[in-house]
Amino acid sequence: MRSARIINNERGFVKFTAVLLILACIVYVGLKVGIPYYKYSVFKSEAKEIARISVAYSLDRTHTQLYEQAQKLNLPLGDEDIEVKQTAKGVRIITAWSETVDFLGLYQHTFDFSIDVEE
Repeated sequence: MRSARIINNERGFVKFTAVLLILACIVYVGLKVGIPYYKYSVFKSEAKEIARISVAYSLDRTHTQLYEQAQKLNLPLGDEDIEVKQTAKGVRIITAWSETVDFLGLYQHTFDFSIDVEE
């Protein structure tokens, strides 16, 4: 009964629609921005794990594993964008990329990500 009164009431309906529209915009922007940061977080975690276990493997195998992981996540990384070095402490992985997020065709923002992991 109460919900029917809110919809039938002109001021209540406008307020309800405005709040619903604002929430939809927040969810949309959150998803658009959240997905690149989620990919970054997953790739950084995987890079740390690969660096940790790659001490026994060759650098080429480590590089291949990282490149395959980047391809799984659809990251805009080429084979030459991933740098793997042997250091005194272990293995160092360096990479960087940019992702452009388009908001309804009205606004575009480029996010820059970089990873420098040494395990």
